[in-house]
Amino acid sequence: MASLRASLLLSSASSSSSSSSFSCKRRIMATFQPPKLGRTVTLKNNTNNLGLLRIEEGQYTTLTNTKSRKTTTIVRDEEDSTVSTATFISELYLIADAVADRVEMHTNVGEQRDNWNTLLLTSINTIILTAATMVALSGTTTLTSFLPFPPLNLSSTLLFSAAAGMMVVMNKIQPSQLAEEQRNAARLFKQLHREIQTTLAIGKTPTARDVKDAMEKVLALDRAYPLPLLGVMLDKFPATVEPTVWWPSPSPNSPNSPREQHDQPEKNGWSEKLEEEMREIVRVLKRKDGEEYKRLGKLALKINKILAVSGPLLAGVAAVGSAFVGSSPSHHHGGGLGLGVAVSVAAGALASVVNTLEHGGQVGMVFEMYRNSAGFFKLLEESIEATLNQKDVEKRENGESFELKVALNLGRSLSELRDLASHASSTSNFYYSCSRDEEASDEFASKLF
Repeated sequence: MASLRASLLLSSASSSSSSSSFSCKRRIMATFQPPKLGRTVTLKNNTNNLGLLRIEEGQYTTLTNTKSRKTTTIVRDEEDSTVSTATFISELYLIADAVADRVEMHTNVGEQRDNWNTLLLTSINTIILTAATMVALSGTTTLTSFLPFPPLNLSSTLLFSAAAGMMVVMNKIQPSQLAEEQRNAARLFKQLHREIQTTLAIGKTPTARDVKDAMEKVLALDRAYPLPLLGVMLDKFPATVEPTVWWPSPSPNSPNSPREQHDQPEKNGWSEKLEEEMREIVRVLKRKDGEEYKRLGKLALKINKILAVSGPLLAGVAAVGSAFVGSSPSHHHGGGLGLGVAVSVAAGALASVVNTLEHGGQVGMVFEMYRNSAGFFKLLEESIEATLNQKDVEKRENGESFELKVALNLGRSLSELRDLASHASSTSNFYYSCSRDEEASDEFASKLF
């Protein structure tokens, strides 16, 4: 029994010594293989995994550096994007301020030129009627017996001549037409200002394209409605009547080929039926509305040309007639005197009437109104065609919203717009009756103008 206890004590002592030596060995190994500085390492009890721990540690460090680089790049991109967005917003505000200033400029200039029309019309008519009255009074004066050019005749001749010259200038610049141009410019600049304010108000992130489009629209309006009179004034008597163009030309990067058919029946509010409806609307606009307002513009231009030539011509005849009153050898008998007075008075009265019809009736303004209306329909045509030519349906404006906008521009409801498209398509169908064709062909697209 005693020997058994002694052996147990010896074995426990040897095991404890061996375990203590192993612990010391582990401590020594851990001491001789410390982790490298700058890295976080978790030591494991198994010494065989130390080599694997270094490999995993290297991979972990590489992944951590890659993630940090990506994070830095993303942060820098976000900072650059924020700076660019702030720059675009600032530029849009600058353009909006310039547009608001142009609205005031065109409004003030329009009022000024409308005053020109009123003042010149009143002044010229007053001068002509005063000269005619002086010619009529010269027939009863006794001064004609010893003066070849009596004072009244000389004064009336000068007045008629001045009136003729003023009428030439007034007919050249057409103040009523100038005032209409400035009114249209002010209205369109206000519309552009509202578009920019809407872009900034709805929270949409402005892009460089938004800034470029706004700038192009401003410059196009400046070209369409110039403020100066000398050098850049629009021709008031053009050889051909063309619609006014106040929008920038389409971008060369925009697609010009028709859109390919999509298999999906409807996408982004668009369908084949809606596309065909829009194409029919374009055909009606080209065939009826655009042509009608061009025809009316040509008629107004022709009338304006006749009145612009007739007024100064009649005033010149009156001036010549008043100059020869009393110069005829038979003036003592009243024959030459009566004829000269009659010609001068009649020509002066007709010149006043013609001047009143032209500028009091504002024929130039009517011509400009017709030309701007034709330009409105042309803009609508190009807008619809550009939208339909966009191949990517997702990049288009929503189909339902676009249809509503077209209906509002034409002064129609959605049902009336669809009925118009169906009637227009029936005109090209051979199987429809002639009476229905005539009824459809007489209908204009716009109920607004």
